[in-house]
Amino acid sequence: MKKIYNYIITIGLGIAGGCTGDFLDTEPITELTDENFYRTTDDAYRALVGAYEGLHQIWSGGISFPVASEVLSDNAFGGTGAADGFGYQLLDEFDKNRAPDQNLFQDNWAGYYGAVFRCNSFLEKFDQIDWEGNDELRNTYEAETRFLRAYLYFDMVRLWGNIPLLTSPSAENIPQADPAEVYAVIGEDLKFAVANLPSVPFAGQNVNEFGRATKWAAQALLARVYLYYTGYYNQSDLAGTLTAAEALSHLEDIINNGGFGLVEDFAHLWPAASVEDYAGEINPEILFSIRYTYTSDYDGNTDGNMWMVMLGVREQSFYPYGRGWGGATVNPKLYQAFPSGDTRREASIIAIDEENLPFTNQSRQREYTGYYTKKYSPMINEEGVDLPIDLGAPNHMIGQFQDYFVIRYADVLLMAAELGSANAQNYFNQVRMRAYKENYSQLAVSQQNIMEERRLEFALEGIRYWDLLRQGINTAAAVISETTTVVNGGNPSTKTISASNILATEGLQQIPVNQIQLSDNVLKQNPGW
Repeated sequence: MKKIYNYIITIGLGIAGGCTGDFLDTEPITELTDENFYRTTDDAYRALVGAYEGLHQIWSGGISFPVASEVLSDNAFGGTGAADGFGYQLLDEFDKNRAPDQNLFQDNWAGYYGAVFRCNSFLEKFDQIDWEGNDELRNTYEAETRFLRAYLYFDMVRLWGNIPLLTSPSAENIPQADPAEVYAVIGEDLKFAVANLPSVPFAGQNVNEFGRATKWAAQALLARVYLYYTGYYNQSDLAGTLTAAEALSHLEDIINNGGFGLVEDFAHLWPAASVEDYAGEINPEILFSIRYTYTSDYDGNTDGNMWMVMLGVREQSFYPYGRGWGGATVNPKLYQAFPSGDTRREASIIAIDEENLPFTNQSRQREYTGYYTKKYSPMINEEGVDLPIDLGAPNHMIGQFQDYFVIRYADVLLMAAELGSANAQNYFNQVRMRAYKENYSQLAVSQQNIMEERRLEFALEGIRYWDLLRQGINTAAAVISETTTVVNGGNPSTKTISASNILATEGLQQIPVNQIQLSDNVLKQNPGW
């Protein structure tokens, strides 16, 4: 626990120190206007930070992308409270009749388009800023902003498939674009980012600016986009912007020149799994993360991880695990999928019975399975106080501060293996050797084995659902669908997820109904909803 506190104290000092500290410590741009802004390099810096702040806005309400991604997959059920509405079951079962009154993603839709607006507004003003002859600075800021826009659109197009595409600040009511058009913009934005972002190896990066996009992050995200688009849409390249060979070349560049590596013990990546041995959020395995602090309030500061509380054990704490709302209860078949000797199981999942935890709140939990997420679990100290509250946050709901690891080096290794690197077996072995330690035995690299390894390596990190979809909607539907028994309010109940619902929706989510209404029906609802 001491190591976790040391990390937070460091971040706190950075914030107190102003712009010389943490990169996110700058006022947002929303209080300024075109008349008094976008003039100097200082203005540009503040606008850039405002663009990064959009990453906090997108998940500060509604259902966050990481949580939704797990509920949609075969890793987790909807969960939440026994007396709550059935919105998470609607999501989990791909069935609008479970909660026809709920508009699940409305806050997220608004947050994503608000964040895109920030990026587009900044990009449009580049020519009126006095860059003082520093073309490198201009290109870096443009590259970071385009990276962010690509990141946002990649989330959006995966969730909803058919979305309006805006590349300039506009309130125009436009129809949804063909997904290929969106992916072409994503591809071009990331290629620009790769060409113009810093390529400083991990060891040389400024820790006060950790969380900013780098060339390595852009390369890895570009490969992830390539694999998803070509898989889900059954295409040979990324909307005309990137080939398989180019995607692999980017990954090999990261491996050979990025200075990244795997943390020695998998559990040390996750604070609730390691406590005293936590590697911290700035470590050589992390290519890009969304950074959070405990300083959120109810006056517009959304720098906290406001979605993590959904994953906590339902309204009960036991050291080091903190309380939460019991969302995304872990499917027992995920726990059972880890082979004997795989250290990732205990590092990834809170197992109530296996850990002899005195959980007595089953009557208030829906879809209780005996398993919760450990990787992103809220935490308490040894005195039983929620860490955010102990540090001064208003409450444990908005003050969670664990960063979200968007891209880890393990993902780079497994993507490179999947794309056919000459070193595929070596990359695959590295991931498995860490997982099994002295219990390691070599397994031949293959597409099937890589996908199973990804399931275990990235369990509960918001990746599994998209890995299933890119293998084809029929494969995803077959894997996710099931009929099983869960415990609702203390009583056994049958739970059914129908393959036909997944097929009907093509794996896409509901366009927020009020957005369709506000558009005068210019927006069209996705199939199955």
